[in-house]
Amino acid sequence: MTHLPYLNGYPAPLVTQVCTILEQGRLGQWIAHKYPARHDVQTDKSLYQYVSDIKQRYLKNAPAIAKILFDNQQHPVKGTLGTNTFVARVQGNKLKNKNEIRIAALFREAPAEFLRMIVVHELAHLKEKDHNKAFYQLCVHMEPDYLQLEFDMRVWLTWREHQATLTAKSIPASM
Repeated sequence: MTHLPYLNGYPAPLVTQVCTILEQGRLGQWIAHKYPARHDVQTDKSLYQYVSDIKQRYLKNAPAIAKILFDNQQHPVKGTLGTNTFVARVQGNKLKNKNEIRIAALFREAPAEFLRMIVVHELAHLKEKDHNKAFYQLCVHMEPDYLQLEFDMRVWLTWREHQATLTAKSIPASM
């Protein structure tokens, strides 16, 4: 059975099912069938507007976000898919707070639902810093299918990594 790091913590029968579909070469088709729609959020400016719209709808009283952008430095295995940074700085005799949300650049290529899921996740951190029960309740409030989307996004990441491995193996070493 293939090692599936994105699915650690999920029940073994579920991981085995994903592994079987992956080994049969059908995982990409399954994802494309379930999530055919791509989004048109490709720039930092459009991402800022997209996130701001969701925040305005569900978290009107949450702190303002100073910066929202796609980040090429974030990688799902080496780090995270998104970050919500809170910085407090003293300027004169005032304390200035600043929130930043950075979304991994790979979400430019993701199905629309996965972009929404990661945005909802990062927005929930404005209210709940830890991944606790209240955090996940807030995520589900903003996106009712949040838990299923998180799992499916992990399956998508597994498929992407598998495709990258196949591509790397097909390139001759002399290149």
